[in-house]
Amino acid sequence: MMDDLLSQDEINALLQGAALGGAPEPAGGPASPLGEIGSLFAEASGNVMGMLAGRDVSCVPQDPLRLVQGDLPGRFGGDRVLAFRFRCDGLHDAPMAVLLSERTGLLLADLMMGGDGKELPSESNDLYLSASQEGLSQIVGAALTGLSGLLGGKRLVPADAVATLEEGSWLPLRGLGAGERVVCLAVDVAIDQVGSVALSFVMGEKDAFALADDVTARMAPPPVAPQPARSASAPSVPSSSGPAPAAPRRPEPQPVDVRPAQFAPLSQAEEIVAPGNLDLILDIPVTVTVELGRTSRTIGEVLGLGPGSVLELEKMAGEPVDVLVNGKLVARGEVVVIDESFGVRISEIVSKAERIRSIGR
Repeated sequence: MMDDLLSQDEINALLQGAALGGAPEPAGGPASPLGEIGSLFAEASGNVMGMLAGRDVSCVPQDPLRLVQGDLPGRFGGDRVLAFRFRCDGLHDAPMAVLLSERTGLLLADLMMGGDGKELPSESNDLYLSASQEGLSQIVGAALTGLSGLLGGKRLVPADAVATLEEGSWLPLRGLGAGERVVCLAVDVAIDQVGSVALSFVMGEKDAFALADDVTARMAPPPVAPQPARSASAPSVPSSSGPAPAAPRRPEPQPVDVRPAQFAPLSQAEEIVAPGNLDLILDIPVTVTVELGRTSRTIGEVLGLGPGSVLELEKMAGEPVDVLVNGKLVARGEVVVIDESFGVRISEIVSKAERIRSIGR
């Protein structure tokens, strides 16, 4: 009999769900501060996906919603969900998440690896999960950059970001209980000749409204200083004996030549130009490693190694060696000798897909 009793936490969750009427509540319109934040998220999603797909993209931000966190998984119809969780350094480490269906995650990963988003696998693997995490990092980074401009240049950086596939019983923000309320900023993204996808940006209710108050304070116009009132006892200016001078005549408006602006046609760039603020990180040292080859051995075989032992590598003689930066494959080349020292002549820069694939190495 005692097993049928509800715990206090379950009772609180039920009461809070009943207070909300079991349905999402609006948290502001498109012109509200939360609506402005949702528009930034929508713009960042469209820009990144449009750049990756190389096609026209249209984004429609939905009105902000306030709902119980435990109700969010049910809005995906029981399908597996890709949850990209992070905390925002600069907003008191507020936990945040981006939620999307597994299919949308596969589409984003395929675009990241140079595909067209039309032939997707049936389910995600480590490669696709890593690629989709990289794409979501770009979306979140672009959104926080726009939000930083809205807050007067405040430093906002995503930290401890990780993407996981969720199914069954799960919560978007693990630091909050199932009965606590969150704010959801959803956006529908339509990619020409590919299809429509949806993403949802989620944060705790308290953090969301604190951020909205901060945005409101930044967007409020500065107060206008009151003009001093003219004293009634101030002496009037005596008039001259002659007629009052005529007010200066306003110059007649001159006709303005208005015509459509003529622009030179834009040519398609062959490669993406790095942003100007890349100079900020050019002095950061990285470790460059040249890998001749690899092999797998048992622990017993490794313990049996000694002077004169020969290890046969998987790579064939004459094949290019791999050049890794901080453990990530970036290029290939051939070994050369420079003044009695070994060197590598770069012969190939690996594609974006191979760089994504090297994450799991």
